[in-house]
Amino acid sequence: MYNNYRLEDIQTKMNNMEIRPLDVMVTGVTGAGKSTTLNSLFEKCVAKVGDGVDPETMELASYELNNVARFWDTPGLGDGVEKDKIHTKKIIDLLYKTYTKNNAYYGWVDMVLVVIEGVNRDMGTTYRLLNDVLIPNIQADRILVAINQSDAAMKGRHWDENRNCPDEVLENFLQEQAVSIKRRVKEATGVDIVTPVYYSGEYGYNIEKLLDLIIDNIPQQRRELITH
Repeated sequence: MYNNYRLEDIQTKMNNMEIRPLDVMVTGVTGAGKSTTLNSLFEKCVAKVGDGVDPETMELASYELNNVARFWDTPGLGDGVEKDKIHTKKIIDLLYKTYTKNNAYYGWVDMVLVVIEGVNRDMGTTYRLLNDVLIPNIQADRILVAINQSDAAMKGRHWDENRNCPDEVLENFLQEQAVSIKRRVKEATGVDIVTPVYYSGEYGYNIEKLLDLIIDNIPQQRRELITH
């Protein structure tokens, strides 16, 4: 289903940019649910999900949703100083992966989706990811933030299992959390992000809104790079 979601909108925007596919890097701290998010988007297991304290994604991997959209799974940060250095280099290297057209250099990655763990109020590693890794290396308006694990927020007490969605109490909490994270990111990084969407990769809740966030914010131009 999602491989055809708003396909014409994506095609139109990519045709205007004269490129395809759209390349979206998916990143975040370890445990935020990046791989689970991708599996939910693809409606099948394309990315291995960690089942313990150790992260599953250690290398970069790409998955084509259709012929106009491709997602890149990246290692999470927060596994220790040395591992974070290695993972940070991989992320930055991907951000500077280039192609040429008409003697100009363009970044392979068009957008970045930062997945935040909805049950974790400690945003320190996420702020470091934004401040030290992403913002210096890709335009801020190409960075999107989304809140995963809606089902586990408020300790899961207000998740309606029969309807597979939050009840009114949790819905209000998630809306307030999205506004709060937007404000906190602005205070910590100086970047005014689009208000995050909230979803559950595990239960497939609000995946359409996650895709809307991406599609509605597809850049109008290629990501031109200045090579050194």
